[in-house]
Amino acid sequence: MCRLFIILVMTVTIGFIARAEVETPDSMTTATADTCCRDVSKTYWIKQLIDNGFHIHDPKVCYPRFPRFCLNVYNWGDRTFNSYDTTYVVGTGKNWKLQGKSYNWMETSTMLFPKQSAVNMHSDLYSDAGFSLSFMAVSVGYMWNINKLFSDPANRRTFNLDFTCSRFSLNYQTVSSTGGMIITQFDDYNGGHHIRYKFSDTSTDSKTFDAYWFFNHYRYSQGAAYSYSKYQLHNAGTALVGFNFTEQHIEMNFSGLPPEMLEHSPLETPEYRSEYRSYCVMGGYAYNWVLKPRRWLINATGMAAIGYRKLFNTEIERDTRTQVANNFRINIAAVYNHKALFASFTTRAQGFINYNTGDMTHLNTIISFTAAVGMRF
Repeated sequence: MCRLFIILVMTVTIGFIARAEVETPDSMTTATADTCCRDVSKTYWIKQLIDNGFHIHDPKVCYPRFPRFCLNVYNWGDRTFNSYDTTYVVGTGKNWKLQGKSYNWMETSTMLFPKQSAVNMHSDLYSDAGFSLSFMAVSVGYMWNINKLFSDPANRRTFNLDFTCSRFSLNYQTVSSTGGMIITQFDDYNGGHHIRYKFSDTSTDSKTFDAYWFFNHYRYSQGAAYSYSKYQLHNAGTALVGFNFTEQHIEMNFSGLPPEMLEHSPLETPEYRSEYRSYCVMGGYAYNWVLKPRRWLINATGMAAIGYRKLFNTEIERDTRTQVANNFRINIAAVYNHKALFASFTTRAQGFINYNTGDMTHLNTIISFTAAVGMRF
């Protein structure tokens, strides 16, 4: 998510590895900097960065010993983890980004039973809008809850932290909500046809962590499609492999439904609970289509995961079926660049497949839509 985060982490964890390189920089450059900066204040480098627009590699900047150490560690990390074949991927040449965005998301839930029985529901569309200012990839901003301008029947929270370099990507996401669901099918109630019943006695709390490696990391850039920090010049794709961790707490109580609906319930009890942690290996593929170099870019990323699921609820009977974990992730992005300006539309879908006793399968998904416009400078 942020290069400042890279600097701080690498300073601690990679310091010993990089020490040989950091302590033996180019002697001419270091000697020149020491000579020119001998009689200046220890904080003069901060004023120089402000004056030159935060071009951190300007040789005229008089870095003291520790800031120069941090810069050298960052340069080592940037060369190691953020290098590309410049025939395929190049930088934008800008350090700052100002963008406005609209973030919208919803949940869906489908319970499948034998004999084609099903219970379907989805949430309202939750909307936030705001802006952010970024230096390199360090961002500050604010988002407003647009639903509160009209109505806000559900208590919901989201948090997302991304870090992506040329070789790998890390993503941590939490989503929680209470109420705000709409039942659209309840087995054969109303002849199995579409209904619209507001259902509030439900809560969801999901935490996910993904880490995956880009095999074709010299020619493919994830940042070009999702963080607007690179330009993809030619079509390129890559295989993905990684690890997924998921923790979910889902509770639904159908006892408050009208009696005429409960008569058609396929559930053994009116209370449903799913609480578990899962550990999965994941794999997939990502591809960037370049319609016009530095202008139009379309990305599609798909990943599937399989692994072990550990249930929290000791009252549920365990068998091989309930211990299997499956989930998937699909991302689609379209980006348009015009000089310093850019605009994008991104769709992300994350699904979790839970196998329960009695041949019941529960699929719940989190789908988001993001529109952004901004400028680099």
